[in-house]
Amino acid sequence: MNIKITGTGSYIPSTIKKNEAFYEHKFLNTDGSAINAPNEIIIDKFEAITGINERRYVSPNLNTSDIAFFAAEKAIENAKINKEDLDYIIVAHNYGDVKHTTQQSDTVPSIASRVKHLLKIENTKCVGYDVLFGCPGWIEGVIQANAFIKSGIAKKCLVIGAETLSRTIDKHDRDSMIYSDGAGAVVVESTLETGGIITHETATHTIDEAHFIHFGETYNQEIDDKRRYIKMYGRKIYEFALSNVPLAMKSCLDKSGIDIKDVKKVLIHQANEKMDEAIVKRFYKLFNLEMPNGIMPMTIGKLGNSSVATIPTLYDMILKGDMQNQKINEGDVVIFASVGAGMNINAIVYKH
Repeated sequence: MNIKITGTGSYIPSTIKKNEAFYEHKFLNTDGSAINAPNEIIIDKFEAITGINERRYVSPNLNTSDIAFFAAEKAIENAKINKEDLDYIIVAHNYGDVKHTTQQSDTVPSIASRVKHLLKIENTKCVGYDVLFGCPGWIEGVIQANAFIKSGIAKKCLVIGAETLSRTIDKHDRDSMIYSDGAGAVVVESTLETGGIITHETATHTIDEAHFIHFGETYNQEIDDKRRYIKMYGRKIYEFALSNVPLAMKSCLDKSGIDIKDVKKVLIHQANEKMDEAIVKRFYKLFNLEMPNGIMPMTIGKLGNSSVATIPTLYDMILKGDMQNQKINEGDVVIFASVGAGMNINAIVYKH
């Protein structure tokens, strides 16, 4: 028996917000002081570092649970399974449903229960729950699905990563330009087919790193706004990721017994183009190799950073032929890897 992803689906919002849309924003330093540079320079520098030219936002009538449902429907259809046969629905997110124009996150009932309701699944033994694990949440959900199936208590699991980060950002923070919305889903099940999940690795670093990504107030001190927004210490995260993610990826690959030269793709969380490239280069350097051309597909330039949704969306796009010059063939070895709030790191070695 092997445990494989048998179906994929994603939802990419239709609303495009280009970098030029931020020209009129009032960006501020953390202490509320004005940034001594025009927005055109701030945004050009941002694009050069992150690789982001545009991002996607959901329409006002949709929430995280809605787009999670859209991706789930596609994954179930792609897997050609009966939705009533699902044993688990695992939804990775970070902020729940944040309805348009409201200031409160809504996580009761869970996003997974809402998705099950929208799917109209009648089977009460299909269990839905949420994973709060930062950006690595979707990978961790797949790792949990793998454990359930290995233990014999499940045969089919639906794992979703969905987020509407556009509703948790401070418009006065330059980092707000990183974030976007989206959803990706997969069906994971036991199969007689070859391949599947080979090894996995997870780590949580909290002594100094727990609050590198956190909730904080707006940088605009003239506003009497008690809302809290997603905030991060970008330089610390960059240094942390560069030091720790390649090691976790290497440990995961070493356990698999697979030669690094047999790895065909590295699907890494779309966090920051320069950071991702540096991580993968350092990973290959651990094996005294140069990073191969085309090994690291990227969507961040057009889709931004949708947290838990970036990897399943990227994977779905490649499999559906929606990414130019990118393909995953049967038998190809792929590494999934992510880093995010917590600070959490994880990786999977997977044979397609």
